[in-house]
Amino acid sequence: MDIRRRPPLPSHSQHNQKHKSITPPPSAASSAEEAVDQRSPKASDALPLPLYLTNGIFFTLFFSVAYFLLHRWRDKIRTSIPLHVVTLSELAAIVTLIASFIYLLGFFGIDFVQSIISRNSAWDLENDDEQRFIVNEDRSIHCPLPSSVSAKPRLMDLPTTPLVSQDDEELVKSVVSGEVPSYSLESKLGDCFRAAKIRRDAVQRLVGRSLEGLPLEGFDYDSILGQCCEMPVGYVQIPVGIAGPLLLNGCEYSVPMATTEGCLVASTNRGCKAIYASGGATCVLLRDAMTRAPVVRFASAKRATELKFFLEDPLNFDTLSVVFNKSSRFARLQAIKCAIAGKNLYIRFSCSTGDAMGMNMVSKGVQNVLDFLQSDFPDMDVIGISGNFCSDKKPAAVNWIEGRGKSVVCEAIITRDVVTKVLKTTVPALVELNMLKNLTGSAVAGALGGFNAHAANIVSAIYIATGQDPAQNIESSHCITMMEAVNNGNDLHISVTMPSIEVLNIPNNLYFFDISTFVITFIGFLQRDVTE
Repeated sequence: MDIRRRPPLPSHSQHNQKHKSITPPPSAASSAEEAVDQRSPKASDALPLPLYLTNGIFFTLFFSVAYFLLHRWRDKIRTSIPLHVVTLSELAAIVTLIASFIYLLGFFGIDFVQSIISRNSAWDLENDDEQRFIVNEDRSIHCPLPSSVSAKPRLMDLPTTPLVSQDDEELVKSVVSGEVPSYSLESKLGDCFRAAKIRRDAVQRLVGRSLEGLPLEGFDYDSILGQCCEMPVGYVQIPVGIAGPLLLNGCEYSVPMATTEGCLVASTNRGCKAIYASGGATCVLLRDAMTRAPVVRFASAKRATELKFFLEDPLNFDTLSVVFNKSSRFARLQAIKCAIAGKNLYIRFSCSTGDAMGMNMVSKGVQNVLDFLQSDFPDMDVIGISGNFCSDKKPAAVNWIEGRGKSVVCEAIITRDVVTKVLKTTVPALVELNMLKNLTGSAVAGALGGFNAHAANIVSAIYIATGQDPAQNIESSHCITMMEAVNNGNDLHISVTMPSIEVLNIPNNLYFFDISTFVITFIGFLQRDVTE
């Protein structure tokens, strides 16, 4: 809608005569503003002295009284007189200081404040709409606000998009035809649920398939706006189960798992039961370092090696750490490892990230270092902030060997009775199965970090249930499971080692899981393999 100002009507009868007037001349807005200024007295007109003299007097009073009070308080401190003992002159000075300060809040006088108030009141929509706006008989309003008005726009002042007034069918046709971009529906409509509904109908017409089985209602689409999952058309429901309790390092944990796989939660829960009945598991965090590895290019391999030697020189590490850490309170550079491919240099930065998973945190620190290096290596050409030497969301030997994120080792001793009663098998059978399947079978297959039964199932289920990035299941599932008969072959020693679990820390509650909680629960899958 557009809005036009008109001069105030002298009487109600004149208003009735001119009710059909819609479009005033181009200068009507400015003349109306002048009329408002002429009939509205300024606050400075009530002052007994000119405004500049009034300002000068209050400025002089403010600084003079402030100096007087500071001088008096200094003398009191020297003579050990309590500051709260105030004489009549000091009381008058304090009152004068407060009064002059209040006046000066108007920024050199009330005339400045009055000028803002005048412009705001000129477009006040709340007091008397009938005398300030002319609305067409078709309920549309003409002419935008004058550009000279600098008051903060209210909702009514903002230009209204024509999409809001259209019905859903018209909007769906506009999206299908390409007239209205699908991604802009939320911003144009101001209603995230309606935008999702219209987009959903448009998609169904474009692809010729029904989305009836995909839920739409019952989800807060406002919560994901600008955060994740752009252009939503619905949501997917995934059941969440709880496995446990898991006794780990003397504490009990419940493990949330979001999955549609049958027996996954049940078999994991069986592993937790076996561990609990045997006295619990022990876990140690070996390393905590998120990585990012940019790729830079030089004109020659010799020049690339010079930067490699510079970065890996221990004498330069403290300086690089300061540069790296300046963009975060939590990121702390731990190590720099470089690899060369011709004249291309891959720089792998490792740093601790506090409770965060830390991908963005590390990237900011890396950018700081690259900017810093540009002064000494101006011929360095930064090809990408990530050169896949990190390596993120891809199986890589560097993560299996060096680690990425949290690196943990976890162990437990399962007694023979528990192996027989809970896991329904024997210690020798489990040891043999682990050797032939998890170790030898994976080696024959040329597995990279896959020396386990089904690590990815539990990692993915817990990641989805707790809001982690499911794509990082790829390297987070790197795991080697070891089994050995102990105590004269009566009990089973089992351990799992996972070098690259990329996960953020979650506060302690029912859904909290220690970084190693899902590591030890892989025992549950071994039982399933034996019984099958």
